[in-house]
Amino acid sequence: MTKTISEPVFTLTSGPVDAYPAVLRALSRTVWYDYDPAFQAFYEATALKAQKALKTPDVPVILQGEPVLGLEAAAASLIAADDVVLNLASGVYGKGFGWWAKRYCKELVEIEVPYNQAIDPASVEKAFAERPDIKVVAVCHHDTPSGTINPIDAIGAIVAKHGAYLLVDAVSSFGGMDVDPVASSSDIFVTGPNKCLGCPPGLTLMGVSRRAWEKMKANPLAPRASMLSILDWENAWRADHPFPFTPSVSEMYALDAALDLYLGEGPEAVWARHAATAAACRAGVKAMGLEIWAAREAIASPTTTAVKVPAGVDEPALRAAMRDRYGVTVSSGRGETLGRLIRIGHMGPTAQPMYAVIALAALGGALNALGHKADIGAGVAAAMAAIDSGL
Repeated sequence: MTKTISEPVFTLTSGPVDAYPAVLRALSRTVWYDYDPAFQAFYEATALKAQKALKTPDVPVILQGEPVLGLEAAAASLIAADDVVLNLASGVYGKGFGWWAKRYCKELVEIEVPYNQAIDPASVEKAFAERPDIKVVAVCHHDTPSGTINPIDAIGAIVAKHGAYLLVDAVSSFGGMDVDPVASSSDIFVTGPNKCLGCPPGLTLMGVSRRAWEKMKANPLAPRASMLSILDWENAWRADHPFPFTPSVSEMYALDAALDLYLGEGPEAVWARHAATAAACRAGVKAMGLEIWAAREAIASPTTTAVKVPAGVDEPALRAAMRDRYGVTVSSGRGETLGRLIRIGHMGPTAQPMYAVIALAALGGALNALGHKADIGAGVAAAMAAIDSGL
């Protein structure tokens, strides 16, 4: 007999995240034929909204699949067979991109730091001094399994100075903090609406520089007539151009609604509530006698708080207790961080400070239930004080 498992009350994960009510309503709209003039005009208008949100000089590409599609497509398209690629690995996702890069490049060079640290821009400068033949640099801005962020604006300036191409994974940072393709000197900037924009997973947003378009077009091995093709979608945003294949109509409705919310509230205001939620959460974590995973608070992400699991506490049991006793779902680590931390997401609709209080209360209660003393009152009080100080 199948066991009935109740739904969580609060999904406070690092993705997939809860969606805004307006996004969910948009998903319920009638599914238009993709070649209906109304849908083609709608698609173009949504792409132009995405351009405004990303602050790109050209209209961004919208790939019809969650951002892993975009990252793999970027590797396959931007990296040529004779390229030397520098991969910057400060976590599981940054390291993982190297596996894709290695398929397509002549040589992969890597800078790897402990997964609670961030990449030092000076090490990138040093890599170019040692290997001036580096052509492409890849970096994950927010390595979600660690809850840490890398200084991509500084890294991007170095890459641009040396004439190389920068590929940025901003999947779980864009929309939740001040980051964009131009400021980071990105050539391909991969993100998606399924994190800080509060949509379900299903699309990729990609800022592409003009020099990146030229490089991809000159690459004979860049995918064409393929699900992995970026080139096929270059002009698909235009109402008078065909789609390479059927777009995800309902997901486009959701993206349009999410962009309206983001631009309507104002990006700075959205970033501020993500930051305020994370600050309240970190304050509460420390007041309960726990530690954040990031080696220093300056590199802790405003969109995910990674908390070290105390010695002697079983991490799956901790998450299960939070869910079963309090209806709160949080994320585990991944790869090297699996079993060593839990991740509390502050993305989209859950980037509200009171959700940090809910997460802390559930975390403290679960720890106490497992025999590890946690001062819930101190944690909640510290979080509330952090909230009050920001008002």
